[in-house]
Amino acid sequence: MQIDIILPLATYLILVFGLSIYAYTKRQKGNFLNDYFIGDRSMGGFILAMTLTATYISASSFIGGPGAAYKYGLGWVLLAMIQLPAVWLSLGVLGKKFAILARRYNAVTLNDVLYARYKSKLLVWFASISLLLAFIGAMTVQFIGGARLLETAAGIPYDIGLLIFGVTIALYTSFGGFRASVLNDALQGLVMLVGAILLLVAVIYAAGGLNSAVDKLQQIDPKLLTPTGADDFLSLPFMASFWILVCFGVIGLPHTAVRCIAYKDSKAVHRGIIIGTIVVAILMFSMHLAGALGRAILPDLTIPDQVIPTLMITVLPPFAAGIFLAAPLAAIMSTINAQLLQSSATLIKDLYLSLKPEQIHNERRLSRISSTVTLVLGLLLILAAWRPPEMIIWWNLLAFGGLEAVFLWPLVFGLYWERANACGALTSMVCGAVCYTILATFNIHMYGLHPIVPSLILGAVTFLLANLFGERLAAGSVRTV
Repeated sequence: MQIDIILPLATYLILVFGLSIYAYTKRQKGNFLNDYFIGDRSMGGFILAMTLTATYISASSFIGGPGAAYKYGLGWVLLAMIQLPAVWLSLGVLGKKFAILARRYNAVTLNDVLYARYKSKLLVWFASISLLLAFIGAMTVQFIGGARLLETAAGIPYDIGLLIFGVTIALYTSFGGFRASVLNDALQGLVMLVGAILLLVAVIYAAGGLNSAVDKLQQIDPKLLTPTGADDFLSLPFMASFWILVCFGVIGLPHTAVRCIAYKDSKAVHRGIIIGTIVVAILMFSMHLAGALGRAILPDLTIPDQVIPTLMITVLPPFAAGIFLAAPLAAIMSTINAQLLQSSATLIKDLYLSLKPEQIHNERRLSRISSTVTLVLGLLLILAAWRPPEMIIWWNLLAFGGLEAVFLWPLVFGLYWERANACGALTSMVCGAVCYTILATFNIHMYGLHPIVPSLILGAVTFLLANLFGERLAAGSVRTV
């Protein structure tokens, strides 16, 4: 183990726990459900931007994405910038309408909003189960990324690193709730921003300048400098699919959508869009370019996901590497705590309280159960991450796509189409989920497109057709009465 790297990292983790303790003391003064799961709707513009950015940017952006850029070249850097409008789309499309509806019905979770809009318990149960299944895969990926980072950069064995990383997140999330999550997201967003810029500068310097790095990539494989990447992997259908999967489809991600019901006012939304878009642009460009240029310094890595942690200990002094190690860990931690809280909220608010509504006034019991469920979920995910795959980006994208196929159209149509009904929404959810599961499981790419594209098309078509059927059923029942 490298003590010079571990010391600044330990200091950072202590600071994270300090913010969680502060959040816990603030929580004692408010309504438990509102405060634990959405922070009493008190986020300002800067906090909103940083929590949305930190939640969206995960192990995939700091580990998997740069690993893909290392393997496929500068074309993947261009591809990664497709994600630039993600914050603008999330806050612009959902933002105000979503928050108005949530406040009207005192909604605490995404499924609260869906139930208020569609009045269907079956829809909420299907949405809840889909969310939990997808989040198990997504959070497992994040745990793998964090442990792999500690293993490569700090010399901590994978199993021990997984325990340290996993237990830390499970404890501070269960202890502090949503307020701890967003406060840590703000800190983690700043750490990510500074760390990404410093690493890119250090990589370019270590490679002998930008021209020298590009020349070395040319010598390794000229295709690394082309828009289509090594082996012409980045085809136009793949790029179009990627834009839908990691940009437009982000509107349907529950853990980003729930941020849109927790802000303070309209001014916070406007500031959040501007700040968030700038931060995403800097982070995406810096990390993916560092991964691509890293091949000029480390041409023989067998596991692409190791490029960022290996670059850290290669181009930075040990103490600086320890400080920077907090950046990708921050990205991973911020995503996990958002998904962990959303999973806990789904189990407690959407499922447990739907079966036992009388328990909603028993705040002490709810507090104890919520914290315990969050902690136990975190510990179970540690077990799920014990034996990792080589490239985690594909797992993460698989979970992303599943959530989008289920939630995107019910959210968008529900907010902007008054005639949208439960029949259309539930049919769209089921058809989108089944289609995506089949195509992704059997690796079927229709016309070279990622499974998310036909799944969303089918989801939209079935929503419209089933919605008409639902209207006729409603009209028939009215005539019968």
